Amino acid sequence: MASYNEITVSTLARLMGTPACPVLLDLRLDEDFDADPRLVPGALRHPFDAVAGLLPELGDRAVVVYCQKGLKISQGAAAILRTEGVRAEVLEGGHFAWRDAGQPMVPAAKLPPRDADGRTLWVTRHRPKIDRIACPWLIRRFVDPRAQFLFVSPSQVLNVADRFSATPFDMEDVFWSHRGAACTFDTMIEEFGIAHQPLDRLATIVRGADTDRHDLAPEAAGLLAASLGLSRMFRDDLEQLEAGMLLYDALYRWARDATGEGHDWPAASTRA
Repeated sequence: MASYNEITVSTLARLMGTPACPVLLDLRLDEDFDADPRLVPGALRHPFDAVAGLLPELGDRAVVVYCQKGLKISQGAAAILRTEGVRAEVLEGGHFAWRDAGQPMVPAAKLPPRDADGRTLWVTRHRPKIDRIACPWLIRRFVDPRAQFLFVSPSQVLNVADRFSATPFDMEDVFWSHRGAACTFDTMIEEFGIAHQPLDRLATIVRGADTDRHDLAPEAAGLLAASLGLSRMFRDDLEQLEAGMLLYDALYRWARDATGEGHDWPAASTRA
């Protein structure tokens, strides 16, 4: 049973991919990380003895820390954060417990280089519709919560990527893009190793909407309609992205919790 300052793997897994997910800090020693260079989705690697340096950017966010087993390094770092008023918990059992539970893990080698502020930087074509909103949502919820996205004219994507050390996506002839019948969203799920049932269900909807294959899922046509509507509501691509985050948050929770629920009218009588 988890102690008052610990969070179980199952509880953290329920928060994963939602706006309520805490900041995740991987505090493993270098030798432990080198033995298994994979991260809990969305986790940031950080030296355990320098966690106090993160205080300015943590704000009032909840934090979960983990080391290899969730013992002295995690307990000490979480205690230091709590002395500074941070709501910090330890992942019960640490990295080993998450791994042994068969939860998704992100290979660190797949992560693009980070900028001076520790963020990944991505670039794609402006005026996004489906993949170019779905992929940023996926990255922020499962890979790098602080990721930054640049939307530029199609002819300048690769030039901007080169000049600003950004990672291009959803463009022809780049790594993070369509592959056969799969869309860029599918590619990212596969490469980042984050496949699980709700996300796979959402991926089918995204693929159907993005490749005009509405036969793949009845929800695909609705996603296309909502995406086109958003693209006409916002002239600013970053404002559209923020609105789209809520759309994909809702779809993910539906895919995880509500696929078996229907709705009809009139409502069933409440009389005995």
